[in-house]
Amino acid sequence: MKYKLEIKWALIFVAMTLAWLIMERLLGFHDEKISSHPIITNFIFIPAVIVYVLSFLDKRKTDFAGSMTYKQGLIFGLFVTAIVTFCVPITQSIISFVISPGYFENAIAYSVAQGEVTREEAEAFFNLKSYIIQGMIATPVIGTVTSAIVAIFTRKHS
Repeated sequence: MKYKLEIKWALIFVAMTLAWLIMERLLGFHDEKISSHPIITNFIFIPAVIVYVLSFLDKRKTDFAGSMTYKQGLIFGLFVTAIVTFCVPITQSIISFVISPGYFENAIAYSVAQGEVTREEAEAFFNLKSYIIQGMIATPVIGTVTSAIVAIFTRKHS
């Protein structure tokens, strides 16, 4: 299979994302500590970058015999990102229906109680369709930037 490593690492990335969201839920950031959620959720960037770096190193070792150009790394990262983006609707559905089914209602209630938005505005933002759209936009942008940066640090000439 030509894209075996890309699929492997995209699935690892999806699994890491699901594990992170399970941790957020278990630690209460989707309900009683929801006020801290907007800050805490951004820390997913740390394991996300780690997964990307490990994936690039695996690609360099496995497919390029320890030597990988910036372009090869970037192309690999873009393929991983594309697969992760393709998985967004499935991943978000698992999060919304299995991991944290009460998150949207909790987020709506909290943002309305804080006077940040009206209930209608909150409902328009905190729902599965909105989160899938946000993920389908953010994932390729963030993945492309991450790939471009990680490719710099993982390139190696023989």
